[in-house]
Amino acid sequence: MPLITLQTLINADINTCFDLSRDIDFHQESLKHSHERAIAGKTSGLIELGESVTWEAKHFGITQRLTSKITEFNRPYYFVDEMVSGAFESFKHEHIFEKTQDGTLMIDKFHFKSPYGLLGEFVNILFLKGYVASLLKIRNKELTTRAEKKT
Repeated sequence: MPLITLQTLINADINTCFDLSRDIDFHQESLKHSHERAIAGKTSGLIELGESVTWEAKHFGITQRLTSKITEFNRPYYFVDEMVSGAFESFKHEHIFEKTQDGTLMIDKFHFKSPYGLLGEFVNILFLKGYVASLLKIRNKELTTRAEKKT
């Protein structure tokens, strides 16, 4: 199962970073280039433990839907969202936050499995892992900018 790990240093307090990371409205703003929008479940505000959201977005020229649920939650240090339904066979996104001397270290661990067996693994190697990492980096850059403005 592929794993994407990103570390982002943010010059902002841990509570601000944690809350922005689970803010549905901010998520939509940060990925507006893919026309990502919440269409069912929790569609606005801060998502909490046990809540789910269905996203609709355009990736690779195809409109897709994906539902994820918050399965673990320890504010302001950690939460997990896991796919309930969507294009992946499965995914688990761990959001980890650590206080630092200058602010917050935000760590993303995105575990995913593509459908279609060996064909899916080939697609991962060719472009999917890079594409997902790019989306996470875009979102993290937007989150850093927003969090640092609040501080």
